[in-house]
Amino acid sequence: MITRTWQQAAWSRTRTRWAREAGAEVPDDLTKAEASRRIDELQEETGRGR
Repeated sequence: MITRTWQQAAWSRTRTRWAREAGAEVPDDLTKAEASRRIDELQEETGRGR
């Protein structure tokens, strides 16, 4: 069993929400760097983070 911190769980929910808004799939096994790049892409696609 993998235990996640509350920060990881919160980030996962946010990432999932942005992915849905952008009509994108985001794998759960991304590295932190890959996930950060993908979040930037999703923010751009959804207009968030402006």
